[in-house]
Amino acid sequence: MTSISLPPGNRTRKTTWTKTQKKEKRGANKGRKFGKVHDQLELCLRVANGKICEHGDDKTKGYPIPFNYDNSDVPPFIMDTEEDNSTADDNHCSLEQHTSCPSFTDSGFCRLGLKCRFLGAHAKRDASGVITLVEDEDKRAQTALSATELNFVSADTLKLLRSKKYPKPITDSYLQELEVAKGDSNRPEEDVVVGEENFAMGDPPPISSELVAKRTGNSDLSAQTDTPDVPIRVQEKRRLNWSGKSYLAPLTTVGNLPFRRLCTTLGADITCGEMGLATSFLTASASEFSLVRRHPSESIFGIQLAGNKPSTLVATAEVLGREFGDAGGIDFVDVNCGCPIDLVSKAEAGVPVIGPVVLDAPAKLGKIVTGMSRTLGEIPVTIKLRTGVKDGRNNAHKIMPRAATEWGIGCITLHGRTRQQRYTKLADWEYIKQCVEAVRAKEADEGLSPIPIFGGGDCFSSHDYWTNVSSTALIKPWIFTEVKEHREWDISSRERLQLIGKFTEFGLSHFGTDTTGVNTTRRFLCEALSFQYRYVPIGLLERLPAKINDRAPTFKGRDELETLLASPNSQDWVKISEMFLGPAPESWSFTPKHKSNAHGEESQG
Repeated sequence: MTSISLPPGNRTRKTTWTKTQKKEKRGANKGRKFGKVHDQLELCLRVANGKICEHGDDKTKGYPIPFNYDNSDVPPFIMDTEEDNSTADDNHCSLEQHTSCPSFTDSGFCRLGLKCRFLGAHAKRDASGVITLVEDEDKRAQTALSATELNFVSADTLKLLRSKKYPKPITDSYLQELEVAKGDSNRPEEDVVVGEENFAMGDPPPISSELVAKRTGNSDLSAQTDTPDVPIRVQEKRRLNWSGKSYLAPLTTVGNLPFRRLCTTLGADITCGEMGLATSFLTASASEFSLVRRHPSESIFGIQLAGNKPSTLVATAEVLGREFGDAGGIDFVDVNCGCPIDLVSKAEAGVPVIGPVVLDAPAKLGKIVTGMSRTLGEIPVTIKLRTGVKDGRNNAHKIMPRAATEWGIGCITLHGRTRQQRYTKLADWEYIKQCVEAVRAKEADEGLSPIPIFGGGDCFSSHDYWTNVSSTALIKPWIFTEVKEHREWDISSRERLQLIGKFTEFGLSHFGTDTTGVNTTRRFLCEALSFQYRYVPIGLLERLPAKINDRAPTFKGRDELETLLASPNSQDWVKISEMFLGPAPESWSFTPKHKSNAHGEESQG
């Protein structure tokens, strides 16, 4: 337990729970619902931007412009001011120009137009009372590259994926090779998903000469047909020069674009999107494709995939490589081989999505990453491992040397715990060292250049830092600043609140400034606060450095704000969100991910 030094008056009595109560408060809240909040008048987005609705006079789909629509009448959507009342009156108080729209401030343009809750920042009324939207053309031109998000998928691509007509020639060729190598006349189970509606058994799939030339560097189609198994050599892959760089590893739920953007401002060099399921990408899930969105401030960005079959992972890699890789939208693709979440590793019908299947079957993992490497061309494939599946059965030291020398892996991340341990106990850094030594020895024998290897687990301060930072950033995103500056930052409550405000601005820019976007930002802000409250200020500790699994007793901070930021009560997180996003709607609620923070009820707006 973390030792904190506080005057007797600042200590609070520790609550004693029975064994049954402790059990009830453990685990996660499943099936969480947050309540959807809509505008009183649903406005067509095209009309909201001053354009003609594509549905014309169809009143069931198009909506008139609400010139007297009051969509924001409380702070921060409107700022109280006594000096200037020239821009608003009783009927148009939503046009108060003393407010600020994060999207308009960033890019000189707000894509939501009249739907924006901060409308007064980019709208004005003429003498006749007609509302017109304002754009800052100069700023929009200047920020066209620096403020525009990347990796949008087209509607045509989604349509092809849904209808299973998206062409995947490299995947189909590779899967046929696996079928031949298996020497089985029956079609293997792994091959069911890819291409069965287009090709008969035994007929080679058509291969695009342009695509083959681009991915393999060989423009001779006949040569590719004769030798479809010739991939780019390991030496020809784009090398990852990550020496001395800090890596924000993928984080489920909280590792969204606004959070990653916040971490880059604090010093993160490499970022990776949240884990996405390969099967969901192949079924054109809009929510899954939203995970690959990238902000220009993310200088090195990757996508993490999860799956357990070559047919899904290799096919997904080809889709992502074609849609985003050729345009420079992704720098690497990571394969999650050790997610501890039961929902992922213990899927329906007892068939895991990832984890035990690939960790306990290195040969199958090799087929997956080899195929992905081929479809991605120059884009490197990386893998994330845990030390093993069950305690006492570590096998990462056997997998990692093969991955580095035989499978063409560009980088390996090793978490120093087994899947069974989840995040309990301390990470085994001695075993991580043994694994690294095994990889370096095999690379030396093969005459290969060393690949980056990141060790993870329990890195909670610059003192603990090696290269990989993930879970720590959930609690203290400023860990990257500490690492860059080689110091322990005794951050004040005001500075922490400023970072929360910056996260809110990034969230509104990404999710939108309309009612839906505001409350989506509110939801993910509360998700972030559900981890950040665990931070204990350095000024209260008796010893340094603190450990990530330390649990301090309930305490009062050095000021009221610091005490509020340390509150485990989810209702207080909603209260903090209201400082930046205004009062939460009555129909909106936040259910914490972990039962220990629920306090027996939802946090209502």
